[in-house]
Amino acid sequence: MRTVIVNDKMQRNYRYKLAEPAGRNFAPEFQPQLTPKEMLELGVFGGKYMTDCEKEFPKSWFARAKLSPQGKNPKLNFFKVDASQPLSVWRRKGWIHSDDPRGWFQWYCRYYLGRRMEDDARQIGRWKKIARHVAQVKNNCERGDLSCRPRQRQALLHWAYDSRKL
Repeated sequence: MRTVIVNDKMQRNYRYKLAEPAGRNFAPEFQPQLTPKEMLELGVFGGKYMTDCEKEFPKSWFARAKLSPQGKNPKLNFFKVDASQPLSVWRRKGWIHSDDPRGWFQWYCRYYLGRRMEDDARQIGRWKKIARHVAQVKNNCERGDLSCRPRQRQALLHWAYDSRKL
């Protein structure tokens, strides 16, 4: 079991173990449609999310990632819209676990790499609840009309749902 040591802007000397092979052995009810690498390449979170995390994750994730170290730039998002709430909102609502101070996507990146922890069930439950947005896009948009509900589609991309296929 490999240990990852994290030193970035939000965590110092945080350690976790990789218990599973990368991209495999997910909980049966967790079926993300996009990998973290694919999400970063498509453009998510205005490019700001992972700009100080390159040492923690595979270099290949960043080779074609749309990043903006200077600050959030919604034009880098696949749908060119801002579909994020500030981290302060996530904190206020109690959605942040202390091991993953950046939120769900950080949890997903680490889960994808092979970390397993007690918070997995809660995060997977949150991911499953986002599926209601899939239904809203399907019910209100023509299939393949990417101009319909772009903010909702971008939000789905943030949760590893491939809204380009709806």
